[in-house]
Order: sequence, then structure tokens, then C-alpha cells
Amino acid sequence: MKNKKEKSGIMKNVFYAVKTIKDCAPGFISFQLFSMVGNWFFTGFIQEILFLRMVLKIIEGNGTYKDFVFTVLMFAGAGVLSKFANNFFDWLLNIKSKVFYKNLNKKIFEKAKTVDIECYENPEFFDRYKRATEILTENHYLQFVVNYSSIFADALTGIFIAAYVISIDPKILLILLLILPMLILQSYKGRLEVKKDREMTFNKRTKAYVKRVIYLKDFSKDMRTSSVLDILHDRYTQAVSHNREIIKKYGYKAGFFETFTGLFGRALPVIIAYIYATYRYAVKKNLHLADFSVIMTAMDNIKGIVNDMGSAINTTRKEALYFENLRAFLEYEPKVVGGSKEAEELETLEFRNVTFTYPGAEKPTLKNINVIFNKGETTAIVGHNGAGKTTFVKLLLRFYDPQEGVILYNGVDLKEYNLQSLRKRFATVFQDYKVFALSVAENVICKEVETAEEISEIAKALENSGAGTFVSRLPEKENTVLTREFDEKGTGLSGGEQQKVAVARMFAKDYDFAVLDEPSSALDPVAEYKMYETLIEATKNKTVVYISHRLSSVVLSDKIYVFGNGIVQESGTHDELMQRQGIYAEMFTLQASSYKDSEGSVDEQ
Repeated sequence: MKNKKEKSGIMKNVFYAVKTIKDCAPGFISFQLFSMVGNWFFTGFIQEILFLRMVLKIIEGNGTYKDFVFTVLMFAGAGVLSKFANNFFDWLLNIKSKVFYKNLNKKIFEKAKTVDIECYENPEFFDRYKRATEILTENHYLQFVVNYSSIFADALTGIFIAAYVISIDPKILLILLLILPMLILQSYKGRLEVKKDREMTFNKRTKAYVKRVIYLKDFSKDMRTSSVLDILHDRYTQAVSHNREIIKKYGYKAGFFETFTGLFGRALPVIIAYIYATYRYAVKKNLHLADFSVIMTAMDNIKGIVNDMGSAINTTRKEALYFENLRAFLEYEPKVVGGSKEAEELETLEFRNVTFTYPGAEKPTLKNINVIFNKGETTAIVGHNGAGKTTFVKLLLRFYDPQEGVILYNGVDLKEYNLQSLRKRFATVFQDYKVFALSVAENVICKEVETAEEISEIAKALENSGAGTFVSRLPEKENTVLTREFDEKGTGLSGGEQQKVAVARMFAKDYDFAVLDEPSSALDPVAEYKMYETLIEATKNKTVVYISHRLSSVVLSDKIYVFGNGIVQESGTHDELMQRQGIYAEMFTLQASSYKDSEGSVDEQ
């Protein structure tokens, strides 16, 4: 039963791979098949069998020199035609390969935009996504097309050769039947290879992670100032050792099948055919030299064809596994799905009795949250790390949906709004902000700069975020590429400078609601306070929410919510919360005292 399911799964993967390739690049497989059949049929049958027999027949006295010259010229012409056809198909295949790469890439990119954020936090799904992209990056699609076509090209050529040899001597059929067990054993060997690869997946992933970490700049300082590299080296060594054990585990069985197929599938049939043909030619003298040579050559060719077929079948199975991961990724149905309502200008946004628990977690991260944001208000959400502030942002932007309660935009459930129109109303600066290996300008507006108006907007956004001064000193100003990975004239920015570029994205966007999740985490307290002053001035008449565990600047907010242990512990204005002498007052006093002597500190404001 298990074997039947396994076979069914393999065939589904193969059919899916064929369908995907046909959809993305019609004709790709057909052109490859025609190319391989034409090449192998000409080489394996016409040239090495048919031509050989005709020439030897002439040499034996069954033709004139004129016949010989005509035969040679005919086959030479066929060879030129075959070469021309091969070159033509190679050109077509190169085009089709690029078309497939482009179209499948587009499918993967489009799907990646709709996949839930939850998936990127799921190691199993992320692994599938990575392996799906490897179809392109590691050329698995090309390997599949070549081997899939090879199966049919081999089979067709083999049938023609076998039929031709049997027409010479029908008893050869009995010898050819000895090859059948080889195909069966090759099938078992292929299953072993698939099982082995699956068992090695985790260890391969571990090795890939260690290799990636060693080369990445982000980890270089920690590796040079600690012993973490020793731990990573141990993990790598363990992964290699475990894979060796797996290879050894399957190696004995694979070795047995390889020996057995080598004997019965390749050596034995050829030896028997050689002995039989030699007996007829030398002893019985009832076989022509041409037929004798054809039988010998044909059996050798069939041996190679069957061997290639077995290898192609096994490789096709393994390559189809990558398409299984692609199917799982492309067929994934997002849990967060938008409605049909277009989001209008924001008036209010409310969390009403909201509770949320991450998938697989035992305890809720947020419990019975009640928060309201009104148009034009500046609100701060504060609390220690792990209080649930960033989770709050994920719900606000509908990266996740709460299990209990409802989030209302202008009094309407967020789920009823079209996701794209809803998120366009928000401008965000995330805690784990990223800058890309693009120009400063492209990092700000997140697209190619096309008009003078856009250049003006970028300059204004950089000034509002506090990035204008240092950007003006860069070699190419706003056209300077961040990082030198793709441009020698590029530059690297400090953490604070990168954060200001990320904040500039918000100012370059037309938005109703600004969400700043730890927007000043890379800044010192003085720079942080100045940034908040600038932000509040630049976001007048906008609804703004600051997420922070540092309280140096929340005094400027209209309203403050204090998060802790997944609940709203306190809320009110700065003065109200200080008078209450509760959690907020204690946090603020402790933090303010740590930099009360700094120029422009909160105490002096």
C-alpha cells in the first residue's frame, strides 16, 4: 500500500512538472524531445547500425564502388542535416529556457507577495519555498526536461534498434528479454535514491546555513569576538557525519542493485549475444559479416540505451521532487484574505476585545486588547521587550488575524477591506527595517525614479527624516547605491543612518496612518528626541502611532498605552500616567535618570 502511494506521488510530481513547464514555456519539452530523438536516432540507429550494414554489404560484394560512394554521400548529407537540425533546436531550446525562467520567476514572485507572513516564520514552509526557487537557481527544471525527454528518446531509439536486429535473427529477442530485470531493479534503486535524499535534507539545510552565516557580513563581528564559530563548525561536522551514515545505510543496497543490474542488464546479454553471433558467423557460417557486425554493435548500443534510461528515470524522479515543493508553494491558499470594500480616508481605528495567539504557541501574546486611534492623534504604545507591541503592529496591518475580538477601520471589520487598498492607507517603519542594494532614492520611494517631481519628493522626505544632511555628502548624493555589493562607488551607512533612510520611506508616501515600530532604536536619546520632534511636526493632521520600549519622547504624544504581559496595563496622557505613579511612571523615571545629564534630555525639555 505504501509503495502504491509512493508511486502515485512520484507520478503526480512528474505530471505536475510537465504541466508547469508546458504552461510557462509551450514547446520546451517537445523541442528537447525532437532534438534528442533526432540526434540519438541518427547516431545510434542510422549511422551506427543502418549505415554500417549497408557499407559492409557493399564491401562483401553486394554492390559497386559507385553504390559505396552514393551511400557515403547520402549518409554524409544526412549527418549535415542532423547537425543543422541540432543547432536549430539548441537555439530554440535556449530561447524556451529563458522564457520558462522568466515566467516561472514571475509566478513565484507574484505568489510570494500573497503568502501570509506566518509562512515565513514556519521553518518547514520556508524550506519548501527555498527549494521551490532552487528549480531556477540550480537549473533543476533543465535537468528535468533533459532527462524526461531522454526517457522517450532512448525508448524510441531502442525499439528501432531492437526491431531491426530481431528482423535479422528473431532469436535475439530472447537475449533482449534478459535486460528487462535491469529496468525493474533500476526502479527500486531510484526509490532508494529518493529516500536517501529526503533523509539527508535536514543535514543539507544545516550545512547550507553554516556556509551562509560564515560568508555574511552581519555575523562577521560576532564570529571574530566569540567562540560561536566552533559551535557552527561542530554543527557542520555533525551534519556531514550524519549524511555519511545515511549514505552508508543506503550504499550497500544501492551497491547490490548496481552490481546485479550491471551483470544482468549490461554484461550478460552482451556476452550471450556476442557468443551467439560469433557461433553463427564462425562455426555455422550462416551469418553475413554485415549482420554479424550489426548484432554486435546493436547489443552494445542497447546496453547503453537501457543504462541511460534507468539513470534518466531516477534523475527525473529526483528532479520532480523540487516541483512537489513548487506545487506546495504555488497552491498555498492564504489565510489572510481581503474583502471587496475599498478603504476610505481614516477616521478611527479600533481594537475591540482582541486576543491573539501565534500558531503552535500555548499562551496568547495579546489578551483582550481595547485600543482606539482617532484621526490626527499621535499615540504611543510602550512597554518592555516581549510585551506584544510588535505583534500589535502585525495585527494592525493585517499580517495576522486575531482569534477573538475584532479590529475596526472606520467602524468596519478590517476583513471586509481589500488588502491592497487598506495597506495603502498605512506608512510603516518596522523594527527590523531593511535597506536594499539600490540607490538612496530607490530605497526611499521603493521604485525607479522617473520624474523631477519624484526627485523633489525624495529630497523632502530625506530632510524630514533627518537623513538629508549626510545624504548630501555622499559621492552621488541620493543616487549613491547603498552597499558596494553591486557598485564600487556604493557606500555603507551606520545603523542610525540606515534607520533615517527607512523613516524617509514614510514621508515619501501618501498615507493616513503612520506606524513607527521602534523608529529610533539605532539612535542615542538626544538624536531620538530630535527625530520625534521632527516627526511630529512633519506628520501634522496625520494619525501616528509610535511603538517603543524607550520613553524619552513619548511626552509629545496625545495618548499613551502601556503594554505588559500581553494586556493594556495603563493608558492616558504623559501627565496623567505620571500622576498615577504606576508602571509607566516607574519606567519613565528609571529611563530618564540614565541620561538626565545629556544635552537636550527629556528632563530639560
